[in-house]
Amino acid sequence: MELPAVNLKVILLGHWLLTTWGCIVFSGSYAWANFTVLALGVWAVAQRDSIDAISMFLGGLLATIFLDIVHISIFYPRASLTDTGRFGAGMAILSLLLKPLSCCFVYHMYRERGGELLVHTGFLGPSQDRGAYQTIDSAEAPADPFAVPEGRGQDARGY
Repeated sequence: MELPAVNLKVILLGHWLLTTWGCIVFSGSYAWANFTVLALGVWAVAQRDSIDAISMFLGGLLATIFLDIVHISIFYPRASLTDTGRFGAGMAILSLLLKPLSCCFVYHMYRERGGELLVHTGFLGPSQDRGAYQTIDSAEAPADPFAVPEGRGQDARGY
């Protein structure tokens, strides 16, 4: 199943709006965490070819899923919640519910920019990519930068 093309700016605008409304009730660490991740998203928009920017934004979104769960569960106002407070809490919860979907879209963009699969199924087993390694049985001897060519500089006695 192919994911629909969603612009990164739309994801940022949606989460910025929901985070701003969520800050009506939750401030402090909720605002710092979410606005910092949105700043990483602005970086990812500004540098369209950067794998680092989009991977940092993706990692930040994943981290704020956990942080939002903790923050909302600890600081949710249980008593005397006004209509405005209910609206702000609802928008923070809606932002939390939309973040996994946003992570799927951002991960798709990460792959489009040339990022590799983050989860390797055989990470405990042997690696399949052996292009950078030289086997022990190789006929090529490693180049020694301190080796002196034979017959030059020293005779057989070492003088």
